Amino acid sequence: MKRAVKRTVKQVAELAGISVRTLHHYDDIGLLSPAETSEAGYRLYSEDDLDVLQQILFYRELGFPLKTIKDVIHDPAFDRWQALLQHRRMLLEKRRHIDRLLETIDKTIQHLEGETDMTAEEKFEAFKEKLIEDNERRFGAEIREKYGEEQVEASNAKLRGMSKADFDAVKKLEDEVQDLLEKAMAIGDPASEEARRLVETHKAWLMHFWTGYSPEAHMGLADMCVADERFAAYYDQRVKGGAAFLREAIRRWAGQS
Repeated sequence: MKRAVKRTVKQVAELAGISVRTLHHYDDIGLLSPAETSEAGYRLYSEDDLDVLQQILFYRELGFPLKTIKDVIHDPAFDRWQALLQHRRMLLEKRRHIDRLLETIDKTIQHLEGETDMTAEEKFEAFKEKLIEDNERRFGAEIREKYGEEQVEASNAKLRGMSKADFDAVKKLEDEVQDLLEKAMAIGDPASEEARRLVETHKAWLMHFWTGYSPEAHMGLADMCVADERFAAYYDQRVKGGAAFLREAIRRWAGQS
């Protein structure tokens, strides 16, 4: 049974290793508001508030934006136990990535010193893992919920198996998607030939990660790109409204090629 301990902003800030200003900001945006306010007007945090703060700091450590954290932890379906399991999985992946980077650095040093040979593939293994980690951090929860653990793990395995040439091709297609999105939006018609090329290139890019393709899955991803601000921000980085335009183009052309 938790003790009914109430802590001031200053005490919580010192306990969590964050600033008082940060806690005030969390309160102002409705992310974490203290359970009580003293007669003198001081914020007082309960043990339950500390549990919420711990969750917030885990999410922040993993790079989640504050708005997303707010939406997640204030969702009536939020499960703290499942969230902790997710945090643990993602942090273990982050640790594995750091270990791989260190291994790559050590191998590179040995290669430069003439102690061992290093293949081109070995030079880039850690960076493929970084891409997987970034995708997991940014979109992992949503993708796993929508497509399932098996599909996500198969996609990660496919990425790990890429050669340097494959990896370069993925980056080239990614750039082409952004270029075509900008050109198609300048035309302004999701049914245009330029929009068709955009959808085909987007599909080709996805197939480097997906183990299977269907127009329904493509359209489902397009809907997610609009609904989730993190996905939308990726496609809106050059032209505002890019995610919404891509969705309409995919709805028109998915399954037509």
